[in-house]
Amino acid sequence: MMINSTQVSYFTFTAYFDIGLFKYLFFIIIMSLYVLIVCANLFMVVVICSNRSLYEPMYLFLCSLFVNELNGSTGLFPFFLVQIISDIHTVAAPLCFLQIFCLYIYANVQFYNLAVMSYDRYLAICCPLQYNTRMTHNKVAMLIALTWLFPLLNIIVMMSLSTSLQLCGNIINRLYCDNYSIVKLSCSDTTVNNIYGLSYVFTVLIVLAVLICYSYMRILKVCYSGSKQTRQKAFSTCTPHLASLLNFSFGCFFEVIQGRLNMNGAPVMLRIFLSLYFLTCQPLFNPLIYGLNLTKIRIICKSLVFGKM
Repeated sequence: MMINSTQVSYFTFTAYFDIGLFKYLFFIIIMSLYVLIVCANLFMVVVICSNRSLYEPMYLFLCSLFVNELNGSTGLFPFFLVQIISDIHTVAAPLCFLQIFCLYIYANVQFYNLAVMSYDRYLAICCPLQYNTRMTHNKVAMLIALTWLFPLLNIIVMMSLSTSLQLCGNIINRLYCDNYSIVKLSCSDTTVNNIYGLSYVFTVLIVLAVLICYSYMRILKVCYSGSKQTRQKAFSTCTPHLASLLNFSFGCFFEVIQGRLNMNGAPVMLRIFLSLYFLTCQPLFNPLIYGLNLTKIRIICKSLVFGKM
């Protein structure tokens, strides 16, 4: 019998398994991880916002990145902690759709942010004399606003299409809610959902990927043709961004594998790793990557922690 999505009161998750009393240890580990992620990202936001010397485009884009990681972590971890400690792995339908909204906003904003940051590094290294005139404060504010506005509009459209579907069940074979799992439960025609999803991928995400690749091709060209000082400056500012970009790409790849392929025959721990990598490694490692590699942030962090030299 067809069940309209508005009539589904809850969803049940089948990816969880009984680990007995070890669930309390697992709960403590995940809680510690969540606290670490929140503290690290919040600390970086405070460092950037409280120091006028960091009111530069690169650091403002980083601040947007860290705020987004706080959003993504909050969309996952409180829900995940409740599921770990609970014996019945269910979630109310409105909360499930709210989680989808938060997590998809996180993923989209993260990709937009990384694309804008690659463009910023391209201007700084390939057009240094024109950088201040081309990357003005107004332009930085506009880019950050678009980084959040475009994903927000996309997710609103996607969610409106998903919530209007008629569902034949409420079983999700994941650790958390995701839009693709909801669409797979549909009894109604999902052609519009599929067309919209593919259109968004090809018209927006591929364009951003091309922008990132073009920016780094130009940066590499400048590095190999420029002086030793130019190469050192380029590598010092681009290494954290490249590391973050590769980390995000691996996370996207793992998420696609987990969502699109039948992983029922895979080891349980592998499935858990693939599910959580995308939403934990970026928020966990980005503050460390940028905090340790960017000189200005490293100096200010030392002065805050150990006192001014």
